[in-house]
Amino acid sequence: MTNIRELLSANIRAFRHDLGLTQSKLAELADTSTCYIQQIEGMKRFPSPEMLEQIASALKKDTPDLFSIPSPHAEWKERVLSKVNDVIQKEILELKGRSRKPKGKI
Repeated sequence: MTNIRELLSANIRAFRHDLGLTQSKLAELADTSTCYIQQIEGMKRFPSPEMLEQIASALKKDTPDLFSIPSPHAEWKERVLSKVNDVIQKEILELKGRSRKPKGKI
């Protein structure tokens, strides 16, 4: 069972990192203090419904998203797609390298 404070904290932190935001910038966008964001992420405080809406808006998410349980398949899917992309890019570079090599005399 997931603790709701842990879930909220982890999601806010992950969404904030995805957007490249510091706690200070998130606080500014949500019209609150950096200390309050630190306390929420540190599971010391739990925001009001109004503050949840402000934080969600600042993170460009819907409020229920702050409580969503991440799919374990999402991370796996990202890793697989990244590896597939790496293989494709390597093959493209090899093909380009072959096409640039001078042809031998017959």
